[in-house]
Amino acid sequence: MHWPDFILFASDATRYALAGAAMLLVSAIAIWGDHRRARRKHPDNVGIMPWRDIAALSTFVGLALLAFGVVGWLKG
Repeated sequence: MHWPDFILFASDATRYALAGAAMLLVSAIAIWGDHRRARRKHPDNVGIMPWRDIAALSTFVGLALLAFGVVGWLKG
């Protein structure tokens, strides 16, 4: 797989921040999925995805990775 140069030569802090941003995007999608599930027309049609748990875990991981990235940027 060919990685773009801005990722290939990025620092570890930048890679942590990019991974954190990706996890926060996953969290936003999971929040949207939970919102849709909560407002469904047929209450008996329950899905199998635990959207609330996915949103909580991905938010925690995303914020932790962003914090690692910011600390790495501040230390240089």
